[in-house]
Amino acid sequence: MTPADLASRRWFRSKQRTIADVREAEHVPIGPGSLVVLDVGFVDGGSERYIAPMVEGREPIDGEGLWTALADAIAREAHIGPFVASRAAGIEPGALDERRLTVEQSNTSVVLGERLILKLYRLLETGDNPELEMSAFLTDAGFADTPALAGSLTYATEGEKASVAMLQAFIPGVGDAWGAMLSALATGPGRGLALAERIGDLTARLHRCLASRPDDSAFPARPVTVEEASEWRSSAERQLTMAIAAVRGADHERLDALSPSLRARFADAFGTASGDATVSRIHGDYHLGQLLARADGGLSVIDFEGEPARPLDERRRPSSPLRDVAGMLRSLDYAARTAARDFMLDADRWVDEARRAFLAAYGRPGSASAGLLEAFELQKACYEVRYEAHNRPDWLWLPLAALERLAGAA
Repeated sequence: MTPADLASRRWFRSKQRTIADVREAEHVPIGPGSLVVLDVGFVDGGSERYIAPMVEGREPIDGEGLWTALADAIAREAHIGPFVASRAAGIEPGALDERRLTVEQSNTSVVLGERLILKLYRLLETGDNPELEMSAFLTDAGFADTPALAGSLTYATEGEKASVAMLQAFIPGVGDAWGAMLSALATGPGRGLALAERIGDLTARLHRCLASRPDDSAFPARPVTVEEASEWRSSAERQLTMAIAAVRGADHERLDALSPSLRARFADAFGTASGDATVSRIHGDYHLGQLLARADGGLSVIDFEGEPARPLDERRRPSSPLRDVAGMLRSLDYAARTAARDFMLDADRWVDEARRAFLAAYGRPGSASAGLLEAFELQKACYEVRYEAHNRPDWLWLPLAALERLAGAA
C-alpha cells in the first residue's frame, strides 16, 4: 500500500501528518486473503502500526469470506503466525453473510449472519484494550444491556501485544439514543423526558455493575485519592486554558471574563473531592450516541474505547462515575438545542426538566457530589468550546451559553 493509498483510507488516523514510508511488517494468510500489518513512518520521526486485511492486494469485499474467516479463527482459538485468538463464549460461525457497517471511521465493523459483529481495531496500540476489558467484565458480571463478548484476536510480537479484533453478539438496532431522543422530542417534550429517565436508570445500573467487584485490581471501587483529585483540577484548568485560546474576538473576551469564576469552581469542587468522592471504571466517552436503540425498544451501552485521542493507560484509569453523568447531561443539552432549531421547543425548560428526570433515576447526588458533578460539566463544556471553535463555529454559542449558565453568570 502506498502512502497516498493509506492516507485516503477513512480509518487512517494521522491524516494531518506527512507519511515518509509504509512497510509490511507481517503478511499472514487467512481464508481467502491475508492479515497485513503496516509499519507507517512519518516525516516528523514518529511511527504507527495498522492492520489491513487484504484479498488479492485490496480491501476485502463483503461475501468473500475473509471476515468470516477471522470469526472462525476466534471460535477455534487459533494461532495464525503472530495473531492469537481467544474465545469468550460458544461460537460456531460457519458460513455467514457479511455486512460491513459504513458509520465508523477509525475502526471497521462487520455484521456476520445478523447474529455476530466483528470490530477491527485498525490502529494497533500496544497494551490492554479498555473496550475488550470492559466488555469481558460486563459480560462475566451478567450486565445484559451491552453486547456479550464472544472473543478477540491479538497481535503478539516482541514481548508486546495489541488488540486486533473483538467479536460480540449482534444486537439488532434502529439507530442510537441521539436519534431516538430527537424523534421523541419531535412528538412531544414528555416522551423525551421519559427517555432521559430511562437513560438515568441504565447509567446507574452500569455504574453499579462496574463497581461490583472492588477486589478486582483492574476494576477498583474506592475513595478518590488527593493526587487523583488534584489531577482532575489540573485537567479541568488545562481544558479551560485551551478553550480560551481556541476562540477569538467577543467570544474570547466573554470566556476570559468567566475564567476567574470557573477556576474558582474547579478549585472548590476538586479541592474538597478527596474523602467524599469515589472512583471506579467508567465508560469514559458517554453521550447519547454511545447508546444503541434496540429493535426491541430497549437501550444498550456500546463503544467502551474511551476518548480515542488519549493513550490506552489513561483510558483504563478509574475515575469518578460523575464524569459519565456529566457527559450525558451535556448530550441532553445538545439534543434539546438541536431539536429547538427544527421545531418549537422551550429548550431551557426542557433541559432543566430532563436533568431532574435523569438524576432522579440515576440517584441524585448529595451537596458535595453536586458541586463535583457541575465541575465535570464545566470541564466538558470547555472541551466542547474547543471542538466547536475548530469544527463547527456556528455552534460555538451552545457550550459558551452552557458555561455561563453553569457558572451562574447567565
